[in-house]
Amino acid sequence: MKKNIIIFILGATAVIVLDQITKAVIVAKFVKHESYTIVDGFFNLVYVMNPGAAFGFLANMSETFRYIFFTGITVVVILLIIYYIVKSKPQNMFMVISLTLIFAGAVGNLIDRIRFGAVVDFLDVYIGAAHWPAFNVADSAISVGAVLMIWGMIINREKAHSS
Repeated sequence: MKKNIIIFILGATAVIVLDQITKAVIVAKFVKHESYTIVDGFFNLVYVMNPGAAFGFLANMSETFRYIFFTGITVVVILLIIYYIVKSKPQNMFMVISLTLIFAGAVGNLIDRIRFGAVVDFLDVYIGAAHWPAFNVADSAISVGAVLMIWGMIINREKAHSS
């Protein structure tokens, strides 16, 4: 089996399991909208259900539309990532890792959408009254994966220009 596929399977499994375990703990131990201060004035654990996407995107659309839209987009992204991982060259490890994180985050949130019709969010970062929208491990994986992907593209572009 190709190194890319092994890293992809192990990495994605680890992130998905961590995401689902943390969400299960929040759902089991918290009441919706309950908040527990971890670092006063900066970080809380909360239990909120996000029917939209990042920052509540499309949260006001009908439940049916959101379900079809987010599930459809996620399935397409998942299939494209799997295709790329299977076809990618072993030396492109930076891209494999970034896509693994994006894939795992997408799957983690897709599981929630299928189970609950919304995504469980529980990490609440804020300064005073200014709150970052609540997020979860899957969202973090997607964000880190996207940043790594952009960084990798910049590095590859600079390498191409210097040769």
